[in-house]
Amino acid sequence: MSTSLFSPLQLGDLHLPNRIVMAPMTRTRAEPDHVPGALMARHYAQRASAGLLIAEATAVAPQTSAFGADPGIYDAAQIAGWRQVVDAVHAAGGRIALQVFHPGRAALPGLNDGVQPVSSTDRAIRLPAGDDRVVAAPRRLALAEIGEVVAQFRRGLENAHSAGFDAVEIHGAHGYLLDQFLRDSVNDRTDAYGGSLENRARLLLAVLDEAIAVFGSGRVGLRISPLVAYNDISDSNPRALVQYVAQEIERRAVAFLDLRHERHDAPEEEALADIARLHYRGVLLRNGGYDHDSGAADLASGRADGIVYGKPFLANPDLVERFRKRAPLAQPDFSLLYTPGPRGYIDYPALEPAVIDEPALA
Repeated sequence: MSTSLFSPLQLGDLHLPNRIVMAPMTRTRAEPDHVPGALMARHYAQRASAGLLIAEATAVAPQTSAFGADPGIYDAAQIAGWRQVVDAVHAAGGRIALQVFHPGRAALPGLNDGVQPVSSTDRAIRLPAGDDRVVAAPRRLALAEIGEVVAQFRRGLENAHSAGFDAVEIHGAHGYLLDQFLRDSVNDRTDAYGGSLENRARLLLAVLDEAIAVFGSGRVGLRISPLVAYNDISDSNPRALVQYVAQEIERRAVAFLDLRHERHDAPEEEALADIARLHYRGVLLRNGGYDHDSGAADLASGRADGIVYGKPFLANPDLVERFRKRAPLAQPDFSLLYTPGPRGYIDYPALEPAVIDEPALA
């Protein structure tokens, strides 16, 4: 029988009822002090029919906000807030992983009491036309400080475990701190964390090892985006990067690799997926512009084990059911993507309203 979007999937220690994964998407709906609240709990519970929800990028350290009302996982109030989210998802029959990250030079001083961001480099992000963020030149992390960064991730991972998450995803993509070390257009270091690919991957792998120590390898995933240029980043040899990372996570028996494509069907992106498949035997999740048919095709051909959907989940909390029925998809209002409150967040209707034990909103 051919593998389909609705085939079950054993993802490490997790049994998923389908292969439709919800992408981590920053929506800036956290409460003050970066605490997840009832609004976020309802949003995720509405989408619990996905095989796996990957919750949005969540900071492991204070004064590192990249978006404003983005969530954290570094204090007790945030743990309690995320526990409310996890409990709501579990009550709706779902499974949820937390994507943990440090934005590095993408942190905005204006959101962090003027604190200068840190990075692998001292060069600021060059913003494209239309990007109105107010960025600053980062402070290059000293060699002696890198251990504290690893410790911040360790504490965040322990907090995620305390909050009850089923798994974690290490965010090594999109030009954030781990990616700033990994890709050579940003990493201009000459110490043990710069130069060779092995050195540039050292911090990423150290954080991955901490995740395995806390959750076990069967509940840990990694996201990379070797060809995605967001946050002014690239790599001179993305094929070698994917091969090395794939070999290292294979050696660690990591549960899944979330390969974030700029466009999944671009020839060079397909080549990277083939390299990942060759060197890594775990679950390969692919993401980047998939619809129902293209996702189904890549599952059937074996070019992916699961498909990660982002934009389709924005306005379709019941995306799994809509795909199953081949029903039309609702279109999101992108003007409400990052605005406060419930509009454009929890008010997109399902085809058939589900009965969900949702947290009450104040």
